[in-house]
Parts: sequence; structure tokens; C-alpha cells
Amino acid sequence: MWWGFFISNVLGYGGGPSSIPLMQNEIVQHYHWMTNSQFANMLALANALPGPIATKIAAFTGYGVGGWLGLVVATAATVLPSAMAVVLLLRLLNRYRQSRPVKGMTALVQPVIAVLMVVLTWQIGRDSVSGVGWIQSMCIAAVAWWAMERRKVHPALVIVAAFIYGGLILPHLPRLA
Repeated sequence: MWWGFFISNVLGYGGGPSSIPLMQNEIVQHYHWMTNSQFANMLALANALPGPIATKIAAFTGYGVGGWLGLVVATAATVLPSAMAVVLLLRLLNRYRQSRPVKGMTALVQPVIAVLMVVLTWQIGRDSVSGVGWIQSMCIAAVAWWAMERRKVHPALVIVAAFIYGGLILPHLPRLA
């Protein structure tokens, strides 16, 4: 368990959002601790709660796989790499932050992170479509986009609204397409 979360967070340059696809790969693809659909549900719930996303994913998964010890191991594997990196590398990065190699490394890792996010979005979207159909998925996505981008509704409130819709209304509707 330690290694899966440690690697995800050591390689997750840029924080929680860039770690999510790596964690998903370890949790779903490599160790099979949960399905992609379960991961998507856990991710939605974790986004609705305050705090760092990677830590919540690790705590939830660790507890599910190994109880309280699993929670501690997974959370430590998630938090310690960042803490150690901050302590050990902050001076070095500050000293060389204007150098061409450091600028080049940070510029070129961004497209890789973008691809990881697109792949994760595609996988979760595919599971959503298979669960509720194209029409429901596209309508929910459009309303969520409108609420967050046009009306500036906080994403946590949109997630809560989706939970309410999915729990109270969706079960009573026919599956469309």
C-alpha cells in the first residue's frame, strides 16, 4: 500500500489534481482495490469535503483496504513525500528557479499532466454514460459547467446538488439512451 501512494505523490508534480490520475491508476488498474466507478464516486465525495484531495483519497482507500493501519500508512505515504520535498528542495529550487533547465522541466511536464487529466476524464465520463446514459450524462455535465463557469457556483455545491439529484430524482427516471 505504501508504495502505490508514495509513487503517485512523488510523481504527481503540481499537487492533488496531477496526483489523481496516478492514484487512480494505482488504486484501480494496478492493485484493483476498487473499480473505476467506485473511484469516481469516491473522488466526487472527496471533492465535496474540505482539505487536500490526495490525502482524502489515500485515507479513504487505505481505510477500505487495511482499516485504521491502512489509513495511517496510505496517508503517510501521501503526505511525507511532499513534506520531505518541501524541506529538502525548496532552497535548491529557489536558487535555480530562473535557470533554463528548471523552466524547461516545469514547462514540459504540464502537457503530460494535461493528458493524464484528459484520460481520467474520459474514463470517468465513460463510466457515467454507461451508468445513466448519454442524455443524462450530457445534461448533468452541461448544468454543472453552466453552474460553475457561468454562475460561479462553488464546485462543492455542484457536487452536493448532483448527489441529491442522483439520490432523489434519478432513481425515478427511466434510463435515457
